[in-house]
Amino acid sequence: MGTYVLVHGAWHTGKELEPVAAVVRAEGHTVHAPTIKGNRPGDSKSVGLNDAIRSIADYLHESDLKEVVLVGHSYGGMIVTGVADLRPDRIRRLVYWNAFVPNNGECLNDMVPPHYVGLFDTIAAQRGDGSVVLPFPIWREAFINDADLETAQRAYDALNPHPFKTFTDKISLKTNPADMSMAKSYINCTEDISLPHHYPWHPRLSQKLGLFRLVQVPGSHELCFSNPGRLARAIIDAGRD
Repeated sequence: MGTYVLVHGAWHTGKELEPVAAVVRAEGHTVHAPTIKGNRPGDSKSVGLNDAIRSIADYLHESDLKEVVLVGHSYGGMIVTGVADLRPDRIRRLVYWNAFVPNNGECLNDMVPPHYVGLFDTIAAQRGDGSVVLPFPIWREAFINDADLETAQRAYDALNPHPFKTFTDKISLKTNPADMSMAKSYINCTEDISLPHHYPWHPRLSQKLGLFRLVQVPGSHELCFSNPGRLARAIIDAGRD
């Protein structure tokens, strides 16, 4: 049995991944779902990408976790890439779930369409506290399009303002993902239109991993809310030897 660490995306905490973690645990695995610095209750929204990455690297160290299957969702792809660069000795496999795959010197905003960059810039300027939020209509139609309205609203109500600096900070890596020595997988939810299908997660971003295992699963960007059991199965398939 394996040890899985599930790293959430923007606006989330580890708590939102617990229904997924429970299904993976039921298969006999050990599962952790920490919350990244900047998304914890009471955290400053001035947190940058380096501190966010370091918070998960420190979690692996403090929990003495080894041979980890490190899973990153969306923005969490930035985090797991940075953690893998800092602590490759602790990781058995990297799993990206509809996640950003950065090379050295790239930021998250480099990998999204211009209309998102403009939207986030505008929202961050309006809020004035270093954070950015996602408008509900975009959440409903583009992020969780496979759920009913009640589920979409309940999930949206669980989200928290996200530190905008983590979108604009450029990652500093010694080794790009394609050249990292650990095994890699990419989970692609086929109905995910949080990024438009002409500007896709897979293969546009997944191919930056070099050699990787592809696991495709029906569902939206927020499959953790709409069908956690289906997502858990995909994570197990992505993480197995």
